[in-house]
Amino acid sequence: MFDDSNIIVGLEIGTSKVCAVVGEASSEGTLNIIGLGQSRSRGVRKGEIADIPQAEDDVRNAIVEAEQMADVEIRSVFLGVTGGHLRGFNNRGVHPVVSADREISDDDVQDVIKNAKAINLPTENSVIHAIRQHFFVDGQDGVSNPVGMLGSRLEVDVHVVHGVTNRLQNSIRLVKGLQLEVEDIVFNGLASSLALLTGEQKELGALVIDIGGGTTDFVVYADGVIKHTGAIAVGGDHVSNDLAYGLKVPLSRAEKLKLEHGSAFLNPECQGQTVTITNELGLVLKVVNIEHLRQIMSLRLEEIFQLIAQDLEQAGLFDYLRSGVFLCGGGARIPNISKLAEQVLQMPVSTGQTQSISGLKSALDQPEFVTAIGLAKFGSFKNRKRESKSLFRGMFSRLLQK
Repeated sequence: MFDDSNIIVGLEIGTSKVCAVVGEASSEGTLNIIGLGQSRSRGVRKGEIADIPQAEDDVRNAIVEAEQMADVEIRSVFLGVTGGHLRGFNNRGVHPVVSADREISDDDVQDVIKNAKAINLPTENSVIHAIRQHFFVDGQDGVSNPVGMLGSRLEVDVHVVHGVTNRLQNSIRLVKGLQLEVEDIVFNGLASSLALLTGEQKELGALVIDIGGGTTDFVVYADGVIKHTGAIAVGGDHVSNDLAYGLKVPLSRAEKLKLEHGSAFLNPECQGQTVTITNELGLVLKVVNIEHLRQIMSLRLEEIFQLIAQDLEQAGLFDYLRSGVFLCGGGARIPNISKLAEQVLQMPVSTGQTQSISGLKSALDQPEFVTAIGLAKFGSFKNRKRESKSLFRGMFSRLLQK
């Protein structure tokens, strides 16, 4: 058995699968993946809970499988969230430094971040993340940590991610109904970027696109910080729906055709190729044209990348993406999807690989597990920060007693 205090669990309740990843945090701060549980997802639509009893069963199955593999009892999780209702934007907070010596304290930092979060959101929305970007001290920009500096005016730029409270609470209540604590909720796109990007890639500027079953999440890093986030309620399931409609076949058959014969790009060699669909008795039901199948897929996937391109163009971010684009999620498995993304986004595109994480190699190499791994990594960062604070408080209290 492992030390429970070092166990961190990331839980993604996705549209096509539920995935629980168990990580063990070392004293050096590295994360070792020791367990993975997954289940087919039946109660989720477009990244949000649509049938609680079904979703509960699927989450329970994934948790039990992860517990058995890791040989631990899971008590709490870091829960991933997504959905078309999520929004992200940048905001600036201002705080006057009122101490007599004008030295900026940790309290001043907390106050300026609190002010940056105090924004006029719709009443039904709540903040998921307020991610600090850069501080300004008396107009001096590019300050990463202002504590100990002298100044009269402290400002901070933050990236705020928010969503509809009740829709976020549906996932939280479902997990709590299984007698599990939710330590924090995390935007899936943020989790994926934490798992994939190196510090250098974040500095140079990178776009992470997570193509799931019901949603596509994306995150832009530049100068080492998050500049932009987005969630589109379109994913791999929509490709299957398009195929079912366009080829006039049942949805289950369309999904199978997508997996076995699909591609994001129209290659000349597929011209004239067909695949024959038969019933249980072996009788021919339909002959499907491969070129037609791939054309349908290509159009839907191209639309996803065009929506992202339009969003980035409006935000003026294309020039910052010097590391290129990194794909993950189940959609990253579609043959030639990187080639299509390169054509639409006009920059290098690759399938992302998890960084600075060890453990189950089979899980770490699969693009569909990146989000859940990133959720566990987010948890390890959070726990490390909590431990360093408690260690500092302990040292401080001992100094006072002397």
